[in-house]
Amino acid sequence: MASVSFRNVEKNFGKFKVIHGISFDITDGEFVVLVGPSGCGKSTLLRMLAGLEPISAGQIGIDETVINDLDAKDRDIAMVFQSYALYPHMTVRDNMGFSLKLRKADKEVTAARVADAARVLNLDALLDRYPRELSGGQRQRVAMGRAIVRDPKVFLFDEPLSNLDAKLRVAMRAEIKALHQRLKTTTVYVTHDQIEAMTMADRIVVMHDGIVEQIGTPLELFDRPGNLFVAQFIGSPAMNVLEGTLKVGADGNWVQAQGQAWPAPRVARGTDGQKVHYGVRPGDLKLVGEGQGVPAKVVVVEPTGAETELLLQVGEARLVVVLHGRTAAQPDETVYLSVDPKCAHLFDGADGRRLD
Repeated sequence: MASVSFRNVEKNFGKFKVIHGISFDITDGEFVVLVGPSGCGKSTLLRMLAGLEPISAGQIGIDETVINDLDAKDRDIAMVFQSYALYPHMTVRDNMGFSLKLRKADKEVTAARVADAARVLNLDALLDRYPRELSGGQRQRVAMGRAIVRDPKVFLFDEPLSNLDAKLRVAMRAEIKALHQRLKTTTVYVTHDQIEAMTMADRIVVMHDGIVEQIGTPLELFDRPGNLFVAQFIGSPAMNVLEGTLKVGADGNWVQAQGQAWPAPRVARGTDGQKVHYGVRPGDLKLVGEGQGVPAKVVVVEPTGAETELLLQVGEARLVVVLHGRTAAQPDETVYLSVDPKCAHLFDGADGRRLD
């Protein structure tokens, strides 16, 4: 196991800069997820850590040793790619042990490590099969097993679940998390799926346009997003955001938006008349009795079983509400919304930063 550090790391492709001076640390045994939209630089950062891309500026370290000039094979890392990249003419056993064979490891050591990895990943009964005889999830487990047998300091995962169907992705998320809990190996995981990030990570690094927007635990990012981008990227369905004007009163604050007064928290940096973005999670909007809250027109009702999603129209804005349970509300009906001020989020109208 090992710690990983990034110090003012930059990456240029010709004159185009894709990574802009990123710095953060990953502690020994931590599971860190790099998440962000396509093109944000997360896979490029992972490939620089792996030694597959040269570093334009800055330093990357593993256990306080700078690895900028080390070849990939000398960094003691193991990487699981989006593509399984298994050798079709080799059995599962041979695929998993191939890296050790290249290192000319003792055959008994190789066999023991393959057996241990197979037991951890429930591949014992599949060791003599070929990749063509496996399902997508089984192939991904073989790719993970190939990484495990190397006993590396750091595991790297580059969107390993994106080729799987939705049900299998959920199962594999749990398997990878359980695997980390057993092995305690430092893990860096790249994904564009914020649900994967929320459910698997010890900490999340949110990236956008080659910079780090915010770093924190999943619940820290969900409860206190540092800016408007993080607020709308983390959480599914996404946070509802309205543009409005902050009003500061003796009895409390509110935001005037879409012709309605929305309860707002007291914030030290907020001033009366300030342009703000008012955010509220879909699960924090509540339905109340007629005339007791903000009126909204029902556009779509989406029952999912345990929950019901409502798409509502307030003025020119559309809001999503997630109800726990079921509702009698129907399209074109008017419902009334209530918001606890403690659950609302305020962001500066100019730079999008959190006001409190």
